Amino acid sequence: MEIRVDLERIKRDILTLAKIGRRESDRGIYRMAFTDADIQGKQWLTQQIEQADLVASTDGAMNISGELPGTSDAPRVLVGSHIDTVPCAGALDGTLGVVVGLECLRTLRENGFQPERTLELIAFSDEEGRFGGMFGSQAVCGQLNPQSLETTTDMNGVLLREELARHGHDALAALDAARVPESIAAYIELHIEQGPVLDRTKKAVGVVDEITGLFTWAVTLRGEANHAGTTPMEMRNDAFMGLADFAHEIPRILEENGSERSRTTIGKVQILPGATNTVPGLVEFSLDVRDTSEVVLEELGAAFRKALSAIARRRNLMFEFAQKSYLRPVACHDAIVQLLMNQASELGLDHLRMPSGAAHDAQIMGSMVPVGMIFVPSKNGQSHSPAEWTAWSDIEAGANLMLQTLVQLSSATN
Repeated sequence: MEIRVDLERIKRDILTLAKIGRRESDRGIYRMAFTDADIQGKQWLTQQIEQADLVASTDGAMNISGELPGTSDAPRVLVGSHIDTVPCAGALDGTLGVVVGLECLRTLRENGFQPERTLELIAFSDEEGRFGGMFGSQAVCGQLNPQSLETTTDMNGVLLREELARHGHDALAALDAARVPESIAAYIELHIEQGPVLDRTKKAVGVVDEITGLFTWAVTLRGEANHAGTTPMEMRNDAFMGLADFAHEIPRILEENGSERSRTTIGKVQILPGATNTVPGLVEFSLDVRDTSEVVLEELGAAFRKALSAIARRRNLMFEFAQKSYLRPVACHDAIVQLLMNQASELGLDHLRMPSGAAHDAQIMGSMVPVGMIFVPSKNGQSHSPAEWTAWSDIEAGANLMLQTLVQLSSATN
C-alpha cells in the first residue's frame, strides 16, 4: 500500500504524553506503573484510541487495547509496547512503540483499509518491573497466579493489590487477562535500541533476531574485618580483594565460555563495615549476566560459580549467592524477521539484523506466540534518562516499516 504515517501526529502524541509525569526539577518523566501519572497516561491513551474510531478496551491487568476489526475470525495480530517508565525517564522508551502502533492503526483506518485479521494495539502494564516482572504481558500469557497477586510488593514495600485497589481495581482480575495462544497470530513491537550500535553504524532501523536471556545474582563474600594498620597484608581475609579478583576474571570467563552476544555487569557493590581504616569483612554485589543462548547462560553460570569458589578458597573467604531473577532468551520468528528485512529493503531503509540486549514485552509474548521487533537508533546510545532521544526521521522510518509490515501480517493467508 502506498500510504505513510503522519509524522506530525506522532510528534504531537509523544510530546503530549511526555508531559504526563514530568518533573520540572530534572525534566525527567516519573510515570511508574500504577502511579497516578501512569493511570492518567492510560486515560489519555484510551481517549486517543476512541478519537481514532478504534475499539477501546481495558483488561484485568489494566492493559489498554485498541482494535481495528478484521473481516475474518482468523487469529489477530498484536502491536504495541508500554507507557510506564522508570524514575527520571526519557520520552521514548516503550511509549514510542505504543504511539507508533496507534498511528499505524489510525492511518489504516483513515485510508479505508480493511484487514482480514483484527489488528490490535496493546499497551502493557508495568513493563519496567516496579512489581518485579512484566505484569501486563505476563498476564496475557497466563503466567500470573493468585498468590503472587496477593503478596507482590515494590521496592518500597507497597503491595501490588493495594496499589491497584487505590484505583478501584481488583488485582485478581489480572488472571482473566490471559489469552488463548491460538487467538494470536503474532506480536510485533517497535522500540528504541537503548544502545549505541545503530547510531554508530548510521543504520536507519534494526531488525531483531534474538532477545537476550539473563540471570541476576546477589553475591556475598564474607571475610574478616580487622584493623587496617595492624593487620599484615598476608594475614588478611579481605572480602573486597576477593571481589577485585573476580572482577578481573570476568573477561577471561566471557572469552572462554561466552559468545559475542554475552554481557556481564557488576552494577551494585556494598563494602562493610565501610570504614577507611578497616579491612573489609563483607562484600555484597550484584551480577547481571546476559546472552541470547540458554546453553551459554548455563555455561557462564557454572564458570562464575567455579571462579568465585576458587577465589574464596584462596582468599580464605566464605562465598554464597542467590539467584534473584531469570529470563529465558527468545528467538524472534524467522518468517517475521525475514518479512521485516524484506519490507525494510523495499522502503529503501539501511537496516541491520541484530540482537536485543535488553528485555522487552516481546520476550514474554515470545514464550507463547510468534514475535518480531523493530529497533530505531538511540542518540549516543542513551536511554532511561531525560537525554534519551531518536531523530524524527528515524522514528518516521521505523513507523513506516511497522505500517507496511502490519499490512502484510493482516492477511489471513500469512
